[in-house]
Amino acid sequence: MAAHSTAGGRNYNFKCVLLGEGCVGKTSLVLRYVENKFNEKHITTLQASFLNKKLNIGGKRVNLSIWDTAGQERFHALGPIYYRDSNGAVLVYDITDEDSFQKVKNWVKELRRMLGQDVCLCIAGNKTDLEKDRHVTVAEAETYAASVGAKHFHTSAKLSRGIEELFLDLSKRMIEKADEDSATKNNKSGANSRRSVVVVDDEQPTQKSGGCC
Repeated sequence: MAAHSTAGGRNYNFKCVLLGEGCVGKTSLVLRYVENKFNEKHITTLQASFLNKKLNIGGKRVNLSIWDTAGQERFHALGPIYYRDSNGAVLVYDITDEDSFQKVKNWVKELRRMLGQDVCLCIAGNKTDLEKDRHVTVAEAETYAASVGAKHFHTSAKLSRGIEELFLDLSKRMIEKADEDSATKNNKSGANSRRSVVVVDDEQPTQKSGGCC
């Protein structure tokens, strides 16, 4: 998923996955963000589905493919198929469910193992409309997020809170990463082409002179 240039500026295509336990509100989050819809009834996602969102951030056009994954244990074995090649990941937990927060830590380890530091991470403490039932402290969540290089957001799909900010921040960081990667690639390819020219130029006369002697 790379960036490409057009006459009007750069276009970016990013893949972003939502990960987390079942029932934490991943589908509600993405539906609120992309379609501004909220359904009180819980809809179980049985497999992965994806939605697209187009953004314009400071003149840069971003096409975001957001993959919503099922949280059930049986899905874990299929996980890598869905999150490989991801530029970003949103790890969702339910603030009223301590276990769902602990599961986020497993997902982070898995993503770092599979994708290294290349993936931009956001952690979403969802269901802030149920603040009175909170079981995960803000301090604990934010300290953990900082320790793994992720940004932490407080979200509520029901109240449409914190979701726009989360995806905007993630998109900006994915743009920065893509720009860094393309600059590195350009530097490397420039260095490689210079190096290969030097090698070819050096080798040929040496072989000839070797043949003469």
